[in-house]
Amino acid sequence: MRREARCRLQRGAFLETARFLLLTILFLSIVIVPRHAMSADKTLKLLLWQAPSTLNPHLAPGIKDQTASRIVYEPLASFDREGHLVPFLAADIPTLENGGVSADGRSVVWKLKHGLKWSDGQPFTAKDVVFTYNYITNPDVGSASVGSYKTIDKVVAVDDDTVRITFKDVNPAWALPFVGVQGMILPEHVFAPYNNKDAVTAAVNLAPIGTGPYRLKAFQTEDVLVIGEDVVNTVKAIFERNPYYRNADELTFDAVTLQGGGDASVAAKAVLKEGVVDYAWNLQVDDVVLKELEKDGVGKATVSWGSYVERIMLNFTDPNRETADGERSSLQYPHPTLSDSNVRAALALAIDRQKIAALYGRTGRATSNILVAPAIFNSPNSEWAFDPDKAKSILESAGWKDSDGDGVRDKNGVPLRFLFQTTVNSVRQQTQEIVKADLEAIGVKVENKMIDSSIFLGSGPDSTNSRRHFYADMEEYAYGNKSPDPGSYMIGWTCGEAAQKANNWSGSNWARYCNKDYDTLYRASAVEVDPAKRRQIFVKMDDLLVSDFAAIPLVHWADVSGISNSLEGFDPTPWDSETWNIAGWHRK
Repeated sequence: MRREARCRLQRGAFLETARFLLLTILFLSIVIVPRHAMSADKTLKLLLWQAPSTLNPHLAPGIKDQTASRIVYEPLASFDREGHLVPFLAADIPTLENGGVSADGRSVVWKLKHGLKWSDGQPFTAKDVVFTYNYITNPDVGSASVGSYKTIDKVVAVDDDTVRITFKDVNPAWALPFVGVQGMILPEHVFAPYNNKDAVTAAVNLAPIGTGPYRLKAFQTEDVLVIGEDVVNTVKAIFERNPYYRNADELTFDAVTLQGGGDASVAAKAVLKEGVVDYAWNLQVDDVVLKELEKDGVGKATVSWGSYVERIMLNFTDPNRETADGERSSLQYPHPTLSDSNVRAALALAIDRQKIAALYGRTGRATSNILVAPAIFNSPNSEWAFDPDKAKSILESAGWKDSDGDGVRDKNGVPLRFLFQTTVNSVRQQTQEIVKADLEAIGVKVENKMIDSSIFLGSGPDSTNSRRHFYADMEEYAYGNKSPDPGSYMIGWTCGEAAQKANNWSGSNWARYCNKDYDTLYRASAVEVDPAKRRQIFVKMDDLLVSDFAAIPLVHWADVSGISNSLEGFDPTPWDSETWNIAGWHRK
């Protein structure tokens, strides 16, 4: 009896000790684990320093808007980083072998996954794909995605789960429509009332209904984000799990918050040092700064080479003359100085691209090409040179001389004075200063202008400070092809794509460049089915743009984003937004 009592006492003491230890561990975990880490574990926090202005992917003026809208919307398929097609809404990828791609190259059939639903519970069908085509190609809408759809003759819903696309001619780029960042499908039952000139101002642009993993819960135009000692004013979108998503039970986050605002330096600090967000997009910051921030071990900068080229676009129309109805940079009035190829050549020679590339460190390299990816399209024929003396000689020979001794070259009373605009960004402002100094050294006066990115990259037809309107002489930004096939990118220098009031500034040729030889090459590329021959056509197109100084390419820059060291599944591809696979992001 005494032995049994003693055993009971020992067991009781053991249980009390175990209970005490368990409570102690629980208490310490609460005290030691940062409160923000516990509350944020099921919330994925994203930061775009350029605030999205729309969540409609086909009115998206830039990557920031596509990144945000891709959380909700999906295409039929997309390209991974190697350029392989990955199905999303499609049941499989069409091929010649499975009969999806016709033998004559004039049509393709997409089979859709059965039983999919929109985030409001309505069924997704092939009719939504047909509607998306009609919406994108409606000139009244002014879609930014239209370039990928100009080869199409018609899109037909064979049945609820089958779509047939017929092309106007043989189409080697059959995989561009409804694929990737410009291929996201819109719900007809939501957007049908806005398939007209009301598209840009439609409330549904900020109230998306999609098939993706998350759906919008709230969109706040005023919010703040505290990043160390910085308080940043932001726009905030709050997403929740889409209960109708096909793999909803596999999502590891209950919510996603996306904030837009601040600048690239603040965004880098937020993800790499302070850890207040899990992902920060487009860290266009001096690489020395990035490396210093990474030392804290909170986050890391990811560097992946895509298709984007930081360039100076030259306006081929006069931004200072107005038409009778008040349009500037009109095709009616060629630019008084930049229409002279000698002036364009001198500008290109006078700019030190290597000095600009040094601002990017590991995240950028000087380039002379407009088309740089995939690598097979990167022309070996072009090269850049920094030769201010030759630039001066070209201007002198062409009659551009400083006739009045004010330090600015002129000809027939027209001075070489340029307004140079770009977004507010520390690296771009440093670039502006380099360009200004280089050009003024050869007798060209430059006035720098900085515009908030949400305005400069915006798509609103009434905003005259956008890159689309181009009411300046020179402007700087980064751009590139959105798929491994560069067709819809290179169309942006064809005459018919000139952005102007008549097309609601929806054309992708914002510089209003026009060259009949270039147009001939583009038309040939659109029907050439031999991959080797088609590649050579694209190389010739790039060579022509470079030799004609249609633009001044500066830096082939890497896509640089910051992610938390606790985040896994981030797998960027240059052919889609970085949120393309957000359904698979998870904590370690």
